[in-house]
Amino acid sequence: MDDFAGTQSPVRRLTDPEEAIAELERAVPGLTALRLPGPKTVNWRVLEAELGAVLPADYKLLCELYPPFVLSDFLGFGGPMPGLEDIWVRGTREDLETIAEWCEEAGLAVPLHPYPTPGGLLPWAGSTQGDFFLWTTSPAGPQEWTVTVASRSSAWWHYTGGAVQFLADLVSGALEPWALPQVRPEVATW
Repeated sequence: MDDFAGTQSPVRRLTDPEEAIAELERAVPGLTALRLPGPKTVNWRVLEAELGAVLPADYKLLCELYPPFVLSDFLGFGGPMPGLEDIWVRGTREDLETIAEWCEEAGLAVPLHPYPTPGGLLPWAGSTQGDFFLWTTSPAGPQEWTVTVASRSSAWWHYTGGAVQFLADLVSGALEPWALPQVRPEVATW
């Protein structure tokens, strides 16, 4: 059984982290009200050393500018908190164990594998229904990582943009939410 739904691509991939954040803020107007008064100081160097990977700049900027939030009572975005980076890494490793099981059970024609396998999947967000939003890592570097959706309903699919642009395009309707509910531009702290 092949549960791969396909691949969607943005009209233009946003590579500038600030441009991606601005696009998300346009798609989710209430998000700016949640912006922190100053950026969080996450120790990315320590976190990335422990994880074994440098994370994409758009993700890091979103984590620094906003508290954890949930979109449309469905998609939860958290990220590491200052001083608790090791807890975030431990949680990510636990999620990788689940993702390994899902990859094995998915029955995809082209098998996917969890990170740290080269090109492996690394989680960056989740849903209230148990879906995973993952990066497909790339040896070309974190700015080239794309998004893979592992839906609890068994459908897997790819998006060839970055994580923040994915959120903006999902909420704005620029991409089809295959196997996911419609994600409205409603936001609340998590």
